[in-house]
Formats: sequence, structure tokens, C-alpha cells
Amino acid sequence: MKMILWAYALIILVLIAVLSLLSYGQGVGYVYIQWRSTQIQTNIWVLFIFLAILSLLFQLGGIALKRYFSREKRKAETILNFHNLHPYEQLAVIWLLDAADDQQEFIQQAFTQSGLLKGVIDSQIYTIQGNLLEALDALDHTNVMAFELAEIQRIQIYLAQNEPEKALTHLEFISQHELSPWLNDVKSTYETRLTNLWGEFAAQYPWLYLHVTIFRDLFEPKLQKWLKKMLSQFEQATLEDIEALKQRYLVSQNELKNKSYETRVLWLKVLSRLPEMSREYEYLAIELLNEKFNQDVFYLWFQLQLLRQAPDYIYIENKLNDWEEKYPYMPIFNFVRWRVYVETNREAEAAQLLTLYPDNVLMNYLRVKSKLKGQDDLIQLLNTIFENNANFLEIKI
Repeated sequence: MKMILWAYALIILVLIAVLSLLSYGQGVGYVYIQWRSTQIQTNIWVLFIFLAILSLLFQLGGIALKRYFSREKRKAETILNFHNLHPYEQLAVIWLLDAADDQQEFIQQAFTQSGLLKGVIDSQIYTIQGNLLEALDALDHTNVMAFELAEIQRIQIYLAQNEPEKALTHLEFISQHELSPWLNDVKSTYETRLTNLWGEFAAQYPWLYLHVTIFRDLFEPKLQKWLKKMLSQFEQATLEDIEALKQRYLVSQNELKNKSYETRVLWLKVLSRLPEMSREYEYLAIELLNEKFNQDVFYLWFQLQLLRQAPDYIYIENKLNDWEEKYPYMPIFNFVRWRVYVETNREAEAAQLLTLYPDNVLMNYLRVKSKLKGQDDLIQLLNTIFENNANFLEIKI
């Protein structure tokens, strides 16, 4: 359609130029048309331009009708073979069904003549087949105009090959690279893809991600995956990793309020592994508990209080009173309060608590423990059994 419009525009310009030359010194000409009782008087310029526009309208109308009837015929047609589809329809089916693995030969044939995308498409096909070396080789023959697409593909391959240094080098480079103008219409999708690649890198190499020179905020699902992976590999962290983790939290602390509750709970569990961050740990725990009650978060907060050299039981009791008023009928509050009463020598009040919540596993534990007072070996055995119970205070990573 665009080509037709350009062609007619060119024809009209040529007509104007020719008529201008022929009319030079001779006037614009005169045309008289009479048909029955209708008379038209004009000049040769208007006549030619009118005919050109009329021809264009007829041609556009013909194209529109042809497309309409073709579309209606297509709706009624019974398709018996995939190869009877139009190439664009075949590509659409492959895209909708994610069927690139089944139709590799067709895809490669479809892009054989594409000087821009052939290398990238071949690389993707090889990647699907698991031929990563061939996939990298195909990228070396990609058009330079498809640089960004080739780099994204290259990063995926390096991640699949477990080559984090190479993947990171290309990730950092392309993150600073100015996008080619022809990709501006899909810029937001491109940026999303790049951010997802950072997320894949972070989840695969959680500690190395802390040492990147370009920090890119991850989407929440990828961010949570990174935090979980880091928690599961915490014993592998070096002193440099721990320092980088502290700095990363301090830098992103102000933006943490915009994250989901689940993400902040994961950050809290990370902070619970960093004794030097106890202030930030308690601040975040209180913020989460003030927002809504979560037993894991509450237990993490209580653990922090007990880990202090001299636990402030008055402070603990005051916080318990505040939260119990906001979240009534929570057995875990009485579980912690019993510990506070025992540590502050209020045995009668502690015993009174044991009469509450007769069917709760936490309170049952305290009732048994109080009966074993002084029998440290049996209490230790009870703790082992209780802490292995799935209904205990499960701190999920």
C-alpha cells in the first residue's frame, strides 16, 4: 500500500514537471467536456491530476476488495496441511505454540534470504538443539546491524555453558550500549529482555552478581529467586561477598518499601545472617510486623532479641503488648511471653499462661518442658523432636 502511494506521488510530480515544460510560454491549456446536459470546463493540469487521483482511488478500492474477499475465503477454507498456510501464518502458529523445536527446518528456510537475521535465527535453532558451539559460530556471521539481538543470544549461550565471566562482560557492555534506531519501536520489550537476562545471571551466580559494575534493578520474581539462591549458598560466601551484600542492601534500602511483602521477608532472612546489620534487621522486622502479622518474621525478630548479650525483656514485653493488641489470639505471643516471664522470675504468671490454648503445639511444648524442669538431657531430646516437627516455627528459605 505504501509503495502504491509513493508511486502515484512520483507520477503526479513527473506529470507536473512535464506539463510545466510543455506549458512554458503557452499557458495551462484548455479542456471542454460536454456530456448530455453536463458541461465541464477546466485546464489540462486539473484534468491529468484528477485522472491520476481517480486511478489511485480505483486501485486502492480494488486492493481493499481483493483483501476482503481473500480473507472471507480464508475463513471458510479447510486447512489440511500446515504447509498450505501462508508463511506469516506458519510463523504465527510456531510463535503461539512455541513450536520452534518442531519446525526448525521451516524457520531456517524462511530466513535464508534474510541478511539481517539469518545468523541470529540459526544460532537460536542450534541453541534449541543443544549445539552451543555451532550457535556461537553462527553469531560470528551475523549482520552488524543485528548486534543487540546477537549479544542477547550470546549471553544466553554463555549462561548455558556456565561461563559467568564472559556472560557478565557482554551483559555489562550491552547495558551501556545505545540501542540501534531500528529497534526503537520495541525498546521497552528489549529493556525487559535485558533485565530478565540480568535476573537469570543473578539467580545462577548470586555472589558474582554482587560485584557487577552496573547495578540493574531486577523484576520481583527474579529478585526473589536471587535472594533464595543466595540464602541456600550462604556458606559459600567470601568476606568480600559479605561486604558487597551489606553495601547492596544499604544502597537499595530506601527503595525496599516499594517491594512486595514476600521480597522484604527474604531480605530479612538475609539480614538475619549478618550480625553487623542488626539495626537494619530489627527495623525491617518491625516494619513488616506493623504492616501485617507473619509468624516467621515475628520469630526472626524474637531470635534477634535473644542473641543480644543482655536481652531487654522489658522492651520485648512492651512490643508484645503492642502487637497482641493489634493481632489478638495469636498463640505464639504467649509462647514468647512465657519465656519473658521465666527470665524475669515471674513463675506464677508463666504457669498461668500454660493453661491457655490447650491444642496448640507451641503451648504443648511449653507444658511438657515445664514438667521436665531440671532434666536437661530430656529437655534437649524434647527440643530435637520439637524442632524437627513440621508444625514447628518453620523458617522457609
